[in-house]
Amino acid sequence: MYNYVMAPKILPAVFIAKELTYHPTDRLERFRNLTLDEQAASFEKLSPHVQQSILEKLHTNEILQLLDHFDLQKAENVLARIRSQRRREKLAVRLKSELKEKAEYFLRFHPKAELHLLNFNYLLLSDDTSVGETADAIGEHYKEVKRLPEILVHKDGKFVGEVLFSSLVRENNSKKLGGFVVEVPSVYYQSDLKEIIAVFKSIKNGKVVVLDTDDSVVGVIYTEEALELLGKNPGASLYNFAGVADAERAADSVWSKVSHRYKWLIINLATGFLAASVVSLFENVLDKLVLLAIYMPIVAGMGGNASAQSLAVMVRSISVGEIELKNGWSAIRNEVLAGLINGLLIGILVAVVAYLLNQDYLFGLVIGVAMVINLVIAGFFGALVPLLMKYYGKDPATSATIFITTATDVFGFLSFLGLASIILL
Repeated sequence: MYNYVMAPKILPAVFIAKELTYHPTDRLERFRNLTLDEQAASFEKLSPHVQQSILEKLHTNEILQLLDHFDLQKAENVLARIRSQRRREKLAVRLKSELKEKAEYFLRFHPKAELHLLNFNYLLLSDDTSVGETADAIGEHYKEVKRLPEILVHKDGKFVGEVLFSSLVRENNSKKLGGFVVEVPSVYYQSDLKEIIAVFKSIKNGKVVVLDTDDSVVGVIYTEEALELLGKNPGASLYNFAGVADAERAADSVWSKVSHRYKWLIINLATGFLAASVVSLFENVLDKLVLLAIYMPIVAGMGGNASAQSLAVMVRSISVGEIELKNGWSAIRNEVLAGLINGLLIGILVAVVAYLLNQDYLFGLVIGVAMVINLVIAGFFGALVPLLMKYYGKDPATSATIFITTATDVFGFLSFLGLASIILL
């Protein structure tokens, strides 16, 4: 018996398939002695009957490893060869679970990334598949899903590139796909987020193939969709905006949640005391003008909302590499100017409302000017803080709102109560 483990190189899939077909007595042993790449490549060349005889005797984990090398359509066809419905269902559940686990890595981009980013509309064919066989596979795929697939190619189980439809149109049916393969960018699904974003940015209108650790295909991502999704919600996770760790999920233990959050809550408590200390400086003013206390939440709320808008824009730009501290001053200036213009608009509006409600034009003037100052402050700190955090090697989104909100609260209260003490008393 030929010992495949001792083979100096990967054997041709067709040769291995013949050996497996002609040796039924020790077929399973021969198959298990193959590398996983050889198993996947040769399995496609076997007749349905031989495939079935092997699948009947393989363990569940062995079948899952094999299915990992096939596209979804092919994996479903392999599962259909298994006689036991209970085993088929068990394998299907495990396969979906593993695929979902890999897809969930892309939640790092956006909460909906696993649904919108990873695409499974592709055929994964070996490099020795003929043009005629490819045409048949495309026809079957289209009949099933009503969409033309991407044609991805593997050699001995490892992804090597894609084949364009246009290159096959006038070719002889007997020619092999290996002669038409072109390179296509790829990333490993566990790659660092920055690496993946860099690949997306380098090819803004194309595709990236997502690979497993063994170079088998997980799915396809269209970079235009990925960059659009990044534009709606930056790669820096939304969890970080509130001081919640990237890794934290709803199903985490109570202790895990506490350990991730308590330090930011302590910092938030300290900054809250800072804002309160500013208010305490104007205790006498508040005693004489109780009306000021009614409008303080408006000043604080508007500053917080305006700073969150600036922060979101800056974090998105930082996360895709568009901006950093050394070239960020123009962006800071723009945010400040935007804050000034918005402040004038909102300030005039709130001044008019305050005058109509209280019949005091000086009070309207105070809150209107305070609103302008606070929105300028919000634009400045909302742009500067994430750039500083990035410059010092920190995640620019990690709990930045805690520091920015403190700035808007402190300066907002200072301007509002300070102006009131000067103008109204």
